[in-house]
Amino acid sequence: MLKVHLGSLLFAMIFGLTFMFSKVVLDVISPLGLMAYRFLLAIVTIEILRRLAVIKVRFERRFTKPIFAVILFQPILYFLFEIYGLNLITSAEAGMMIALIPVFVAIFSSIILKEAPSRLQVLFITLSVSGIVVIQAADLTRTSGEFFGFFLMLIAVMSASMFNIASRSASKVLKPAEITYFMMLTGALLFNTLYLGELWIQGNLAFYFTRLIEPTVIFPLLYLGVVASIGGFFLVNFALKNLPAHVSSMYANLATVVSIAAGAIVLSEAITLIHVIGSVMIMGGVYGTVRVQQKRKLKVAV
Repeated sequence: MLKVHLGSLLFAMIFGLTFMFSKVVLDVISPLGLMAYRFLLAIVTIEILRRLAVIKVRFERRFTKPIFAVILFQPILYFLFEIYGLNLITSAEAGMMIALIPVFVAIFSSIILKEAPSRLQVLFITLSVSGIVVIQAADLTRTSGEFFGFFLMLIAVMSASMFNIASRSASKVLKPAEITYFMMLTGALLFNTLYLGELWIQGNLAFYFTRLIEPTVIFPLLYLGVVASIGGFFLVNFALKNLPAHVSSMYANLATVVSIAAGAIVLSEAITLIHVIGSVMIMGGVYGTVRVQQKRKLKVAV
């Protein structure tokens, strides 16, 4: 179980940096272009791994229903709303919104998966979310963040929450690598089709190749396409296979702390004492939720 939690910590760190790298790319490439290149790099890499027999992917008709639920919420709905929302707000603000995922996961998982959190876990989840509220309140006093951007991110949060439920259900018949493969394949087909359509309408199809080799976006795209899309989502699906959805989703709050720090250090986004206090509340809530889950498992084992 230790490796599951270590993996969860790692995916939180990986995803915490994605907002920063996405903002860098969005200065040069459109939202659809960012998604197209990200998933193109991801599917090429994971297909190479499959061809080399590093991972094994089964293609069976019985997987259609569970995998459809996964890919509907992520990458389709989540990334469509997230990338346009991120284009309107800062990377730190996006990270703060993402930390609301556990609230919706706790609600959805209790209804759909019957994995209701304990009362003590609800308190820790509330503590973590309160940290988000504290940070968000501070930001609203110093920025004029676009309301529409926050609205889009809220829909993205709800989509990501449903992805947590769908992936946990799908993990009963599919392996984490298989779920990740089908997610990357879907994202590559969808977003490249949409991006090529966008460029065709603009009469700039040549941009599809020239934008891909822009010096300033090569490393961010490699990070987003390979490290985050393949490594990050593999770790997410691995965690969801071994942890209740409401526990796994709490690690998303750690991604918020990472995104705030990255935004402040790299993108010079303002960070205040309120951010520090809110981040401590977030981490306290994550730690408490995980500790309670470990004790519950220990009691069951005894």
